[in-house]
Amino acid sequence: MNATRFDQLIDRRATSSEKWEKYADSEILPMWVADTDFMAPQPVIEALHQRIDHGVFGYTCTPQELNQLVIERMQSRYDWQIEANDLVWLPGLVCGLNLACRAVGESGSAVITPAPVYPPFMSAPRLSERTLIKVPLKRGEDCRTLIDLEALEAAITPEAKLLLFCNPHNPGGTLYRREELSALAEIIIRHDLIICSDEIHCDLILEPGLTHTPIASLGEEIAARTITLMAPSKTYNIAGLGCSFAVIQNPELRQRFQRVRKGIVPDVNLLGYTATLAAYRDGDEWNRAQLNYLRANRDYLVEAINAIPGLKLDPIEATYLAWIDVSAASLENPPHFFEQAGVGMSPGRDFGDDRFMRLNFGCPRALLEQAVDRIRRALLNELPA
Repeated sequence: MNATRFDQLIDRRATSSEKWEKYADSEILPMWVADTDFMAPQPVIEALHQRIDHGVFGYTCTPQELNQLVIERMQSRYDWQIEANDLVWLPGLVCGLNLACRAVGESGSAVITPAPVYPPFMSAPRLSERTLIKVPLKRGEDCRTLIDLEALEAAITPEAKLLLFCNPHNPGGTLYRREELSALAEIIIRHDLIICSDEIHCDLILEPGLTHTPIASLGEEIAARTITLMAPSKTYNIAGLGCSFAVIQNPELRQRFQRVRKGIVPDVNLLGYTATLAAYRDGDEWNRAQLNYLRANRDYLVEAINAIPGLKLDPIEATYLAWIDVSAASLENPPHFFEQAGVGMSPGRDFGDDRFMRLNFGCPRALLEQAVDRIRRALLNELPA
């Protein structure tokens, strides 16, 4: 498979695309919300056509084949043994974060999260009537940004019951190593916490030689304290079909999680199941090609951004999301500045740090190069009069 499929410029305007409708009345390039501009794998498209051609779209249940595929996937990729009963299928990963907050502790208890982080990590505790405790990330000598474990231990209070964790981290793309996860697991166990680990980007590892490790796979003791959230949505660009899952190996914790969803969170729809089954069964070749394309985009972007005065971009190990430090540019309103330049990125303030902007490079290279050129021109005062 060559890069032609990923170079294809697909017109997503007038398709009810959240990403593209935001700037529908302008020439601003949307580089914000985390979906790609790539067509989904052909096996996914064919499976959806086949299911639609059947013509009956009644209530559905989880395909047994899909459960088995996930079980085999966890075993083959991570040497992690799970069972079908451990799986809780959800119509989205964000509702999983909110359910975790409601299932752990009581109203008024505390939830800890690293920051900056994906915005629902900060909104879910508040929506669940929990107190939010933010723990800073720290930047190591290797330019990797990690949760500060000393700060984490210092922040833990008797009211703290849950840690929301993100691996690979969004934003920034840090992939946690096994020894780093082991150190975190020790803290979780020692302080009697539950961890909800968002691992939605686990199949988007860009750095050669690195592999993802689910924290729950480290051993039975941490597994009993973990809610792992995964989904095919980011990997195969099928977020609009709404299919995710939680792995909860502790029966009591799983029961609490299931109880708080009743009557509120619906089941996954049949097309979501259809797409997920096809993606996990037949989509790996497509994803290998996608990863090669994204690596090339990443390498180009890191070099290009770091050549622009006022901007800095650290290495990206995973995801297709660049966390760009714009602080040295001394911009009064970075989101507005870059929109005026014709590039719509995610404001860093939404993640907890207004010194940054998040740029989605999961797009054809031509669009990425156009966006970089606009950014460069704006910062060098080269925008047309």
